[in-house]
Amino acid sequence: MNIDISHYMTLITSMAVQYLPKIAGAIVVWIIGSWIIKRIVNFVGKRFDSSAAIDETLAPFFKNMINMLLKVLLALSVIGILGVETTSFAAIIAAAGLAVGMALQGSLGNFAGGVLLLIFRPFNVGDYIKAQDQEGVVEKIQLFVTVLRTLDNRIVYLPNGPLANGAMENLTEAETRRVDMTFGIGYSDDIDKARSAFKDVLASIPEVLKSPAADIIVTELADNSVNFQVRPWVKPEHYWGVYAETHEKVKKKLDEVGISIPFPQQDVYMHQVSAKS
Repeated sequence: MNIDISHYMTLITSMAVQYLPKIAGAIVVWIIGSWIIKRIVNFVGKRFDSSAAIDETLAPFFKNMINMLLKVLLALSVIGILGVETTSFAAIIAAAGLAVGMALQGSLGNFAGGVLLLIFRPFNVGDYIKAQDQEGVVEKIQLFVTVLRTLDNRIVYLPNGPLANGAMENLTEAETRRVDMTFGIGYSDDIDKARSAFKDVLASIPEVLKSPAADIIVTELADNSVNFQVRPWVKPEHYWGVYAETHEKVKKKLDEVGISIPFPQQDVYMHQVSAKS
């Protein structure tokens, strides 16, 4: 069988003339584009590192996301230079993105919540918060979960989606916090004497702030006691210490000045019915 070598040489030459410039152009575009992308990512990374508004946890993610997006756009450009129709690739990428988004809907919601928390900062590491029926000190703010440490040293992981979109109480953000406590005295005891005893107790605790002044008021005439609300102001970090110390000292002080602390009680009357003759 005779092989027409000249025909194949002509075909190879024709294809080389047709495709080699495109391939060379695609290679040049990829090299130059990669160099430009690297410079852009480095520049953006330095801006993120020097910005106080961008969290150190969030900055690497943003850098990687920008790098990936630019690389995808560069790859589509190179494919277009080679003469391949890029519309189908864009459709495939969009469909894949939609499928991944539907499959990871909950995780993406938590991720979006984490981004919002890291940007807007409703709380910081070290703050004491209440949210989702949990409370504790914030240990970590991650992209998908926020880690709390409770007062009894349990670790709680809160998903960021509900945390960012639900009610949340930051008990550390304000400079002061009021300690609300209720104490009852007997109906036969002197109210003014009791109020003076409460004032002496608060004055003996250094962590209780002088300003704003504490409230010591009668709030209820209950079944078994006259109830006082004692409301001193403290720094947030002193809340539980003052709460416990005040209760202990109030008990000792009321015992010292002869004021009773009532407790629920019942009187039982026995009726004797005489037998009829």
